[in-house]
Amino acid sequence: MEVSTETLVDMLLEVEAEDPIDYGDLPFGENELRRLVMTSLVERHHVVEGGLSVTDIHAMYLLSTAKLVLENTVLHARILMLQGRQVDVQSLLAPFTLKGKK
Repeated sequence: MEVSTETLVDMLLEVEAEDPIDYGDLPFGENELRRLVMTSLVERHHVVEGGLSVTDIHAMYLLSTAKLVLENTVLHARILMLQGRQVDVQSLLAPFTLKGKK
């Protein structure tokens, strides 16, 4: 991977701008968390890129993304239920879909 971790963190901030994350009063800084997550992912990428085929790497990233989207959707649904609100799966998945595509 030729893009620096700092550049990726900056790009992550741009992505977040479209769908902001509510960090609330978590006991750690937002920028620190972004850097830790991105550093971890870059390190993971370097480990797998040497030992897997491109197809396997793509499958690994799709599976990892699917698990994160699933986990995010479940967490949001639980929060909505605890608040006594309706759970609409399509609305929960909207941030993860390509806008305008169906």
